[in-house]
Amino acid sequence: MPKNTSIKKNIAGTIKNKTRYFDVDPPVFWISAALIVCFIVITLGVGEPMERVFAAVQGGISVNGGWFFVLAVNFFLVFSLFVAFGKFGDIRLGGRNAEPEFSRTAWFAMLFSAGMGIGILFWSVGEPVLHFVSPPSGAGGTVFSAQKSMQYTFLHWGFHAWGIYALVGMSLAFFTFNRRLPLTISSVFYPLIGERIHGGLGKAINILAVVATLFGLATSLGLGVQQVSAGLSRLTGIEDNVTLQVILIAVITLIATGSVVAGLSAGVKRLSQMNIIIGAVFLLFMLTVGPTLFILGSFVQNIGAYLQNFFELSFWTETYQQSDWQMSWTVFYWAWWISWSPFVGMFIARISKGRTVREFIMGVLIVPTIITFLWLSSFGGTALFLELNGLANLATAVEENVATSLFVLLEQFPLGTVTSVIGILLVTSFFVTSSDSGSLVIDSLTAGGKLDAPVPQRIFWAVTEGAVAAVLLIGGGLAALQTASIITGLPFAMVLIIMAYSLVKGMREERNRMDRYETEKEMRSYQERIRSMLAKREQKKQ
Repeated sequence: MPKNTSIKKNIAGTIKNKTRYFDVDPPVFWISAALIVCFIVITLGVGEPMERVFAAVQGGISVNGGWFFVLAVNFFLVFSLFVAFGKFGDIRLGGRNAEPEFSRTAWFAMLFSAGMGIGILFWSVGEPVLHFVSPPSGAGGTVFSAQKSMQYTFLHWGFHAWGIYALVGMSLAFFTFNRRLPLTISSVFYPLIGERIHGGLGKAINILAVVATLFGLATSLGLGVQQVSAGLSRLTGIEDNVTLQVILIAVITLIATGSVVAGLSAGVKRLSQMNIIIGAVFLLFMLTVGPTLFILGSFVQNIGAYLQNFFELSFWTETYQQSDWQMSWTVFYWAWWISWSPFVGMFIARISKGRTVREFIMGVLIVPTIITFLWLSSFGGTALFLELNGLANLATAVEENVATSLFVLLEQFPLGTVTSVIGILLVTSFFVTSSDSGSLVIDSLTAGGKLDAPVPQRIFWAVTEGAVAAVLLIGGGLAALQTASIITGLPFAMVLIIMAYSLVKGMREERNRMDRYETEKEMRSYQERIRSMLAKREQKKQ
C-alpha cells in the first residue's frame, strides 16, 4: 500500500510538471521581466521626447567608450584564434566520445541564420551605398570611395562579429557539455566564483544577459520589420509608417510562436534550412542577372583589400578626424554584436555538441564569414556597379530610406516584383527564425538553464521580444534600435572579457585531465605489452 501511494504521488507530480505554465528561476525571470516592462512603460509614457533621450545616450557612450569597444572586439577575435590553435584546440565539446547532433550542412545553416539573418538582408545594399556616398574621409561617389566602402562593410560583418560569437558559444558549450553545468551565462564563471553561480552574483549576470539579448534581438527584429514594411509599401502602395510596422511585428511574432512551440529540431532547424535554400536561390539569381564578372572579381579584390588593411581598419578609432561617422557605424555594430552574443552564443552552443574546440571556432569564424562576404559582394557590389556606371540612382533612394535599398536594387533587374516578394518572404522567415531561437535562448536563461521549459513560457518571451521591438520603433525608429544595442553592449563587453579568463582556467583544468588520462592510458598499454612479452617468453621456455 505505501508503495502504491508513492507511485501515485510520482504520477501526480509528473502530471503537475507537464501541466504547469511556467518553470522559472524566479529572481532572474521576474527581475528581467520587470526591467523590460519598466522600459516599455517609460518609453510609451514619455513619447516623442524619448527620441532625443536615445540620441543623447547613444552619443555619450559612443564618444566616451568607442575606443573600448574597438579594443575589446579585437581582443575577442585574437582570443578565439589563440584557443583554436593552442593546446586547447583538440578538446571535444561534450567529452572524448561525444558525437555531433547535427550534420555539418545543418550546423552551418543554423549558424548563418542565427548569426546574421535579418541584418545582412537589411544592410547588404544600403551600407555599401551609404559608405560610397558619404565615406568617413575623402570625397564620395568615386572609385576609391567604392573600394573603401566594401572594406568598411566587410569589417563590420566579418571575422570580428563571429569572433564574439565564437567566444560566447564556445564558453557556454564547454561548461554545459564538459562540466555538466546549466546552460546559462553564469555557468561560464564557475572557475572564478564557484557555487556562487547559483547565488545572487550568478543571477545578476544572467539578468544582464537576458536584458542584453532581448535588446539585441529587438534591434534585429526592428530592422527586419522596417524592411518588410518598406517592401510592402513599394509593391502595394500602402503607406510605410510606424503603425504598419507595429502591425507587421504582431503578425510575424504570432507566426514565430508556432515555430517556438515546435522546438529546436522541428521548428528552428527546418526554418534555418529553408532560409539557406531561399537565400542560395536569391544569391544565384543576383549572380546570374547582375554583373557576374564584376561581382566575382570584386569578391576576390574585396577580400584581398580587407585582409591587407585588416589591422588598420580593426584598430581605427577616428581620433584625428573628430567626426561622428564611427559612432553611427562601427561602434553601433560592435555593441550590437556584443548585445546579441548571448543569444547567438547560446544557440550555437546548443547545436555544437560533439565538435572539437578547433573545429567549432574555425567553423564559426570562416564559413559564415565567407558566405557573408559573397553575399555583400553580390548585392552591395551590384549596387556600386550601377552607381559607378550611371545605370541607376540608388543613392538617393537609400539616403531617403535605407530599408528600401534591397527592393530598389531588385527593381533594376528582370522579375523585380517577383524577387521583391521573395525578398519580403526571406526577411520574414529570418525574422521568425531569430524570434523563435531567441525565445528558446532567453527561456533557458530565465529557467535556470533548462532546455525544455513549458511552451507558454516560450510564447511569453516571443511576444515580449516583439513588444520591445515595437516600442523601440515607436520611441525613435533606427536611432532607438541602435541606442538599445549600445546601452546593453557596453556592460556586457566587460562581462565577456572576464568570461575569456574564466574559460582559459576551465580549459586548462580539462587539458590537464586529458593529459593525465593519456599518460595513464599509455602506462596501461606499456604494462600490457610487458606482460604480453613476458608471457611469450614463458611459453617459449615451456
